[in-house]
Amino acid sequence: MLTKTNTVLTDGVKIADLIDVENREVSMRLLSDREVYELELERIFGRTWLLLAHETEIPKSGDFVVRDMGEDQVIVSRDRQNNVNVLLNICPHRGMRVCMTDNGNAPMHRCIYHGWAFRPDGSFIGAPIEREQMHGNIRSKEELGLKKARVQLYGGLVFATWNEDGPTLEEFFGESKFYFDMLLCRTDGGLEVLGPPQRVTMDANWKTAGEQSASDGFHTLTLHRSLMEIGQMGSSSIDDIYANAPGMYGVDISCEQGHSLRCIPAETTFSMVMGSDISKLSPEERLKILPPPGITQELLPQLQKHLSPDQMRLLALSPPQVGGMFPNVGVLFIYAPGRDGNFVGALGLHAFVPKGPDKFEYYTWLFAEKDTPDEVKRAMRVAGIYNIGTTGTIEQDDSDTWPHMSRNSRGMVGRQQTMKYQALTGENKPEGWPGGGYVYDGFTKDDTQWNWWQAYRKLMVD
Repeated sequence: MLTKTNTVLTDGVKIADLIDVENREVSMRLLSDREVYELELERIFGRTWLLLAHETEIPKSGDFVVRDMGEDQVIVSRDRQNNVNVLLNICPHRGMRVCMTDNGNAPMHRCIYHGWAFRPDGSFIGAPIEREQMHGNIRSKEELGLKKARVQLYGGLVFATWNEDGPTLEEFFGESKFYFDMLLCRTDGGLEVLGPPQRVTMDANWKTAGEQSASDGFHTLTLHRSLMEIGQMGSSSIDDIYANAPGMYGVDISCEQGHSLRCIPAETTFSMVMGSDISKLSPEERLKILPPPGITQELLPQLQKHLSPDQMRLLALSPPQVGGMFPNVGVLFIYAPGRDGNFVGALGLHAFVPKGPDKFEYYTWLFAEKDTPDEVKRAMRVAGIYNIGTTGTIEQDDSDTWPHMSRNSRGMVGRQQTMKYQALTGENKPEGWPGGGYVYDGFTKDDTQWNWWQAYRKLMVD
């Protein structure tokens, strides 16, 4: 058993000692240990804000989807007052699952076991045969509703937490919110989902994907080299394949909460997708020629309405494109080619939902701005399916590594090995950089992933 006072495993090893702060090494044991996993469910998935859905998945009253907060299944539903609720999918009578389908529309959720019924806001309607008072007389009906999580919407995304006394979502984002706003809160209509999320179960520990999403860019040179060789990503020339690997030189940002984004210089993007020199163009001219992924020419004026001048300038000079929200969300707003060769962009978010120390469910949502034409949405959906997620050429590479890392951590010798985060660029904010957080300018190294592990350690040890 784990003790909450000093967080010691049954063999006497302290959780704190599994992350060597001085040498910046992380024990492989963290990728497979059952006791560690049980503590993660409590201290990470029970305390932090978790991404569950987008409000456009449940547009009408009674709409719902079933998702997971750690290993707690929840119902994400819209009630008659148009509020979004996150409800524990456990009947308070006997602990049966209340909602038996993954999604749909229902004016109430009725447990198949003894018939207890609940409204979309979680309130208890009653049990069969009202005159017999089958719910008893000890607790009132107001006390017998489904347990509700704390909910907050941001850019249409539905976040929830069990931590009633914890930070607000804005506080949880910290200085990273300046950058997330540029991706998620930039038009009048906002984003909408392009169909239901892709879902697949991976035979891997959730942290293998979580820490990679903390802006690990170094793997581009090797894991994605075949994509560069065929010209899909970066340069296809062997002479400059390393120099032009997407984003190897740029600005990585992160914060104490563990979130991060990789800001890739516009010069790199233009040379990759346009083959042009933009050194003499103003920020406004750059945005007109190559708008941010997912933004059409017609939507450009809305950027100025929703974003500050500093955010607009950053979008033009070095836009954030990939990264993650701690603990288990991947962010991808990338310039991606469509079938006709035009770069329509691919907008995606991932969630890595734990299903045990050696499994997680891999979600991929694809998005477009709500006010873009249908043909643009179709093109973006095609580009997203082709490039990212379980069907994507890019992330088929990524997901190949995670099961191997997890499998290697189970061996008697393997679990004693460490992962190294010793190549750090160090904070190096460019002159005039408008955003906050920890800023690392130059060749991408281990800085942001190490910050992810430090955020993890703080939650697991405190």
